Amino acid sequence: MKIWRKWITVCCGALLFSCNYLDIVPDNVATVNHIFRMRNTTEQYLFTLYSYLPNYSDPYNYHVFLGGDELWANDYNVNQPVPAWNIAKGFQNIVTPYANYWGGTGGGRGLYVAIRDCNTFLENIYKVPDMDDYEKDRWAAEAMFLKAYYHFYLFRMYGPIPLVDKNLPITSSTEGVKVTQQPVDTCVNFIARLLDQAVVNLPDRILNEATENGRITKSIARAIKAQLLVTAASPLFNGNPDYNTYTGKEGVQLFPSAYDESKWERAAIACREAIEEAHAGGHKLYYFNPAFLQFAASPETITEMSIRNAVCEKFNMEAIWTSTANRATNLQRECLPRLYSTDKQSATLSSFAVPLKVVEQFYSKNGVPISEDKAWNYNGRYATRLVTTADRLRLKPNYTTANLNFDREVRFYAALGFDGSRWFGQGRFDEADPVYVEAKLGQIANNHAWAYSMTGYWAKKLVNPQSVSSATEVTIQQYPWPVIRLADIYLLYAEALNEWQGPSAEALNWIDLVRARAGLKDVTTSWAQFSKNPSAPASKAGLRKIIHQERLIEMAFEGQRFWDLRRWKEAEAVLNQPITGWNNFGKTPDVYYQVKYIYNQVFRKKDYLWPVREEDLIENKNLVQSPGW
Repeated sequence: MKIWRKWITVCCGALLFSCNYLDIVPDNVATVNHIFRMRNTTEQYLFTLYSYLPNYSDPYNYHVFLGGDELWANDYNVNQPVPAWNIAKGFQNIVTPYANYWGGTGGGRGLYVAIRDCNTFLENIYKVPDMDDYEKDRWAAEAMFLKAYYHFYLFRMYGPIPLVDKNLPITSSTEGVKVTQQPVDTCVNFIARLLDQAVVNLPDRILNEATENGRITKSIARAIKAQLLVTAASPLFNGNPDYNTYTGKEGVQLFPSAYDESKWERAAIACREAIEEAHAGGHKLYYFNPAFLQFAASPETITEMSIRNAVCEKFNMEAIWTSTANRATNLQRECLPRLYSTDKQSATLSSFAVPLKVVEQFYSKNGVPISEDKAWNYNGRYATRLVTTADRLRLKPNYTTANLNFDREVRFYAALGFDGSRWFGQGRFDEADPVYVEAKLGQIANNHAWAYSMTGYWAKKLVNPQSVSSATEVTIQQYPWPVIRLADIYLLYAEALNEWQGPSAEALNWIDLVRARAGLKDVTTSWAQFSKNPSAPASKAGLRKIIHQERLIEMAFEGQRFWDLRRWKEAEAVLNQPITGWNNFGKTPDVYYQVKYIYNQVFRKKDYLWPVREEDLIENKNLVQSPGW
């Protein structure tokens, strides 16, 4: 594959190193024709198109992990200039932008190069002599999808972008190759059209899983269209007054000036079609099969495993799209605390922490926010108490921990590891032989110069229960990254229905399906019985808040929070809250369980959209900079 990529680079050299992101067919046509002379070389080119996909499981460069506020590293371990973390710290800039997917620098990948290669493939696939028409149609559909997806990825980051439907000829004039950004609605319609064209010839599902897992299906295409249209209907892109003066060089307004509710209707239809396609393809919410365990397990443990394995179990039926090229390895090591006093320090990195504000977003055991649960002591959440044997499946008996860690929903214990918490798995699936986290200074998880959590919490959800950290070795059980899960689409559908029609039984149904897997009662019952605001689900604004929090909980640590806070226009309010955690220098409960300030993030209005690199603006005078940059 490395040799092949070098060959592709040589083939397209005139393009890759001339006008950066501009689309020009390479003048070495004979070499391009050589690629498409037979099926084998054409297939290699198709795989090259897939190689441009973001590195979804890269904990240091992929911006959705350290680039927001969901995970926070410690300076002793992640002390190099990590692109993603520099975004979180407010160091984004126009000279050398971080996560620059426009041009492929700063930890990003050059998606306009990817789009150009997709166009080259589409222009030549039907010339291949030793392929039947069905296979050509399928491969063309995959290339069409990837072309749409790369445009969508750029749109979600930059908003108005240049649209590249065809590669420009090598004879194009200098002015002819200077493309312009297109209005938001034009971008959305263009991407949706490509996805509609692609879905026709994509397979319903992957039949040869040994060789084709990760390749595109109808379900994937429908799900991405749902994500696209929900994004376009959301406040950032739908009548956002902050961008009323954002125009192109010719004065064309790049954002719609008025809110359009019909965009939510269009999004809801796309979500419904995505769900129907997924169900037809055999996708369903994941439930753990307890027969896997060698020992009897409680319902609570089975629920915890259902939540964790929806992410970590390879190719489970909830995963609509898994990226086989992205396997969570270092990401797991960073989220795994040291559980044994002689853990191999080089393998258990243990430095990705979860801030308190994310910890507090999970519900109480009654399925409502802890701040409005009538039966939960919100004001006393930072005080401590002794764990009894009744909580042994969640917490270490006779151990003192914070009230914040008691009486929470199962997703809290499935997603988080913390001082005094049970860490189920580790190759040991017997409830009678539990492993617990001990994280005060000098204890197992906090006795090394760099292998510790700044806040006292780790993202257990991202660590495969079959990964083993023992006294002698650390063995990471890799899993391909789940780009899209069915639960994600369920919640997007509920959101679109509520924004379009207001609260309804249909909208609540899709939320309740996700809650039921987490062991919670339905929304209406939970709010009626336990919330200080029992009528919240009956109003559009109230149900919107519930749906938003449900997404933040269910999709925690999977990258969706990064995009959701932006499209909802809530990033300024949420990301500007300080990063806090427990006092990791405390040796006793009374000292350790003090809230410590760690970092004050600054998210500015301009941070909603990525900056265009200054050099690109100099080279192409038809481009305009994103607002505020």
